[in-house]
Amino acid sequence: MRRRHLLSGMLAAVSLAGRRAGAAEQSVDVLLVLAVDVSLSISEDRFELERRGYAEAFSDPRVLRAIGEGPTGRIGVALFDWAGPGEQQIAVDWMVIASPRDANVFAAKLAAAPRPFYGRTAIGSALRFASTLLAQAPYRTDRRVIDISGDGTGNAGPSVTEARDAAVAAGSTVNGIVILTDPEGMPGFLKEHTNPAGGLAAYYRSVVIGGEGAFVMSAESFAAFGRALIAKLVREIS
Repeated sequence: MRRRHLLSGMLAAVSLAGRRAGAAEQSVDVLLVLAVDVSLSISEDRFELERRGYAEAFSDPRVLRAIGEGPTGRIGVALFDWAGPGEQQIAVDWMVIASPRDANVFAAKLAAAPRPFYGRTAIGSALRFASTLLAQAPYRTDRRVIDISGDGTGNAGPSVTEARDAAVAAGSTVNGIVILTDPEGMPGFLKEHTNPAGGLAAYYRSVVIGGEGAFVMSAESFAAFGRALIAKLVREIS
C-alpha cells in the first residue's frame, strides 16, 4: 500500500512538471510588453482613460481578428506601470490572449491593479524593465515587442537611447504611442516636458523607438487614446 501511494505521488509530480514544462514551451506569435506611463503629469482622469483603453483594446473585434489570423492564433502579453527610476510594477503578468475570454481575464486583472506611482518620467528605466520581462517570458516566439506609452520626454533615470539600443540588440522592437496634450496654461517646465521642440512624436522617433519595423502612433488626446491603441495593437500583432 505504501508503495502504491508513493508511486501515485511520483506520477502526480511528473504530470505537474510536464504541464509546467508544456506551458513554458508554448509557442505564441508575438511577446508584447505594454509599458504604461503613470508619471506625475498623468492626472487621475487621464489614468482612468489609459486603463480603460488597455482593458477594452483586446476585446475589440479588430484586435481579436488580428490575433486569430496569426500562425498560432495567440499572443503573450504582460503590462506594467512605470514612472521614475525604480518605479516599475507589473499590473498583469505574462498571460496568453487567444479569445474573448482571455481578453476579459486581462481586463479583470488590470481593473484590480491600483495606480502605484506618481513619480518622474524615467523612460530608460522602463525600457530596461521591459527587456527583463521579455527575457523571463514563459512562451516561445521570434517576435518580441515593447510597446511604451507616454505624454512627455524622459526627465530622470538612465539614458533612454542606451536602454533602447540594448533592447534592440537583444532582439526586441520598441514601438511608442504618444499622448498629446494642449500646452495652454501649463507652467513652463511642464510645457517643455509634454510639448518638446519638434513635437513629442518626433522625440520618440529620435530617442525611444528602435528595431525592425519600429513606429510611433499619436493619440490626439487622452480621450482618443483607446482608438489609437487599437490601431497600434492591430499593426503590432499583424
